[in-house]
Amino acid sequence: MTDPNWWRQAAVYQIYPRSFSDANGDGLGDLPGVTAKVPYLAQLGVDAVWLSPFYPSALADGGYDVDDYRNVDPRLGSLDDFDDMAAALHAAGIKLIVDIVPNHSSNRHAWFREALASPRGSAARSRYIFRDGTGPDGNLPPSDWQSVFGGSAWEQVPDGQWYLHLFAPEQPDFNWENPEVRGEFLTTLRFWSDRCVDGFRIDVAHALAKDLTEPLAAAAELTAEGEGTAGTHPFWDRDEVHAIFAEWRKLFNEYDPPRTAVAEAWVHASRRGRYASPEGLGQAFNFDLLQADFDAARFREIITANLEQAATTGASSTWVLSNHDVVRHATRYGLPSAPAGSKKGQDGKAWVLSGGTEPELDRGLGLRRARAATLLMLALPGSAYLYQGEELGLHEVAEIPDADRQDPTFHRSPGVDKGRDGCRVPLPWTTDGPSFGFGAGQAHLPQPEEFAAAAVSGQEHDGASTLNFYRQALALRGKQQTAEELHWLDSPSTVLHFRRPGGWQSITNFGTEAVPLPEGSVLHSSGPLDGAQLPPATTAWLA
Repeated sequence: MTDPNWWRQAAVYQIYPRSFSDANGDGLGDLPGVTAKVPYLAQLGVDAVWLSPFYPSALADGGYDVDDYRNVDPRLGSLDDFDDMAAALHAAGIKLIVDIVPNHSSNRHAWFREALASPRGSAARSRYIFRDGTGPDGNLPPSDWQSVFGGSAWEQVPDGQWYLHLFAPEQPDFNWENPEVRGEFLTTLRFWSDRCVDGFRIDVAHALAKDLTEPLAAAAELTAEGEGTAGTHPFWDRDEVHAIFAEWRKLFNEYDPPRTAVAEAWVHASRRGRYASPEGLGQAFNFDLLQADFDAARFREIITANLEQAATTGASSTWVLSNHDVVRHATRYGLPSAPAGSKKGQDGKAWVLSGGTEPELDRGLGLRRARAATLLMLALPGSAYLYQGEELGLHEVAEIPDADRQDPTFHRSPGVDKGRDGCRVPLPWTTDGPSFGFGAGQAHLPQPEEFAAAAVSGQEHDGASTLNFYRQALALRGKQQTAEELHWLDSPSTVLHFRRPGGWQSITNFGTEAVPLPEGSVLHSSGPLDGAQLPPATTAWLA
């Protein structure tokens, strides 16, 4: 637990706490629920848990609208419950990473309430980004910028001024040029580090620094998020953001071992390395596999590029196939691939919008491909991030009634985007009960009947289950990991075959026909093998 490099090749399990386990039966997952499941996490074999926001929140954005950065939502528990959870995880040899949301607070945060009660130009308002409106009477927003969740990025307050919210109106953006804001977050990072938190996942890390010199550019003049390379966009990926993270790194390095951090930064690949530098956060998410179809050439291109990039920064790469913001990969891989020439792979959003009817989903193929992709990912050097429920083979839930949906993306763009609730449906722990063992009562998001067949209790004693496939893979991964490198081996165009130091090999068949297995003893496979043949949509590890 004292290894300063524990994070470099860690298997990290993301918990969305409100949908993981409900200990008190109120329909909402909580911290005692996480503590009760620590034996499950230990048996799964993960090295760390990443806990999505658990702070007091009105849930305008699933907890990413934070009322108080140094407390626990009373519906989820207390600070004592947090300490108990951290202690239980550490006793099991599992590190704890928590989410920090520094781009914006909630509109219920004490600072924002003070800003609304204060006059224009006040110190309270300077902690956020307030501007006068345009037009003859100031009743038009300062610019035509759109928020990520749809609609204007500006919201008017009673005295006529407007505040910036790159996400929901309930999430006003902080002004990171204000020293008070910088100091407040240093205090927050120290608060959780002193409570034995081992690392931080930094939400929207690429948006903190902003240049809002007037006149503000029109939306049509701006590059899309993740596409600019100059570092001069008014709010995405500005160069000045790295001075903030350099301050954070000095704080992290005061601890032994140093606290880790990983940036959620949707930036051009050529700019990701600065977030992952040793002088900055140390690691940054690479979402490239998450955006790719099940395709050998694309996977190899992404893996090669990201390992080269990691080598130049001194960081280790990160690998992600699912998380709380995207359609689960078991579902994406069961849908037709994106049209030729598309910049990104099948994202599943149209299928969700249709209520899960169009295009047709091949659930069996999607799960086979998901298991194959996961086993390949776990063989790669670097950190592997797993999202709760993928170890159960869960699919995205599309048929959630509109009245039950919670994601602001849906409410701000009806008929265009159904939002992310489908990957946040509470987990099934037992094959029966009002919420399949999630809690004593109904869950806060409705679970489909198909979850019964995926429940933990039903998979526990099935050697071929997806749960036991993950357990075996993670146990082997821990034993096989060595130096952070791989060597590609010759293979057909539909096959990826590489060797890790020590002779460990991974081979994945992305094609539609079986291919011969190379020589060696099989350590693990994502599905049944056909004698000396590797079936389609299957990965095998060999010694």
